[in-house]
Amino acid sequence: MGPAGAATSARTATASRLHAFNRFEIKYLVPQDQAEELRTELRRHMDDDAYSGDRGYPITSVYYDTARLKFYWEKIEGLRFRRKLRVRHYGTADDLTPESRVFVEIKQRVNRVTQKRRVVLPYRDALRLCSPEGYEPEGEVSPREAAFLDEVSTLVGELDLRPTVTTGYHREAWVGREADLGLRVTLDHRLRGRDRDFHLASESPDRLVLPARLSVLEIKADERVPAWVTDLTARMSLDVVRISKYCQSVQAFGLAPRSTMHAPDELDAVLGDCTPATDHTTEPTTPNGVVDASERKSVLVR
Repeated sequence: MGPAGAATSARTATASRLHAFNRFEIKYLVPQDQAEELRTELRRHMDDDAYSGDRGYPITSVYYDTARLKFYWEKIEGLRFRRKLRVRHYGTADDLTPESRVFVEIKQRVNRVTQKRRVVLPYRDALRLCSPEGYEPEGEVSPREAAFLDEVSTLVGELDLRPTVTTGYHREAWVGREADLGLRVTLDHRLRGRDRDFHLASESPDRLVLPARLSVLEIKADERVPAWVTDLTARMSLDVVRISKYCQSVQAFGLAPRSTMHAPDELDAVLGDCTPATDHTTEPTTPNGVVDASERKSVLVR
């Protein structure tokens, strides 16, 4: 098991099955030539995340949505209450087996507060939970966990959710110290996506959905963002953006256009007419990749 796999194992082994987070999030775009300066400044005030170390770790997620992209449009139109469902793996494709622990997450926005609830399950069971097949947990589960599992099953069944895009990136993370214990900062590089073959360990080619010269900085705080953080981002002239990795991937693959009601935001201004570079391109074997994904899933869950 490599470093990323060891970090994933430690992360899930020490975690309770159900987690819940409420926090404020602010996002910035960071040009590659400013990344080292940013790291230096962050380490003056913060500690490396226990799972990040000096090198960071990979994250891969598959997002679920309806045939008409309900969750996508809720984000684009700026609904005050919106949510999305995803399955997330911390580590490399080589680390992933049917028994690997992954997170099934509902991330929702209530006004300005981001809420995240998630449960850790073997990958095989996570796929079952997020499919019409359904998942019945073995043994006793807490009432909160049972309610969360039921919520996921209800969303999948009532909305006919299906895998829509996969996103991947490499993350560096820092945590606050002393007065800033509720602060978490992440820097995500090389945002990639895929609109087919949704197995998280797939070797199908990914495509950049944001120019490689740009990384996404996320400031996550329980109550307030420290003054030194806002001073730092202002001094570095970083651009605040409203960016969703999921929506960015949907748009990059032409699955949906920007809404006609969507006003140009900071991301539009920064990117201009810049089209993300493509690592590889292949024609989908099915219109949306779901058939291929189902075939892979049937092998995984046997």
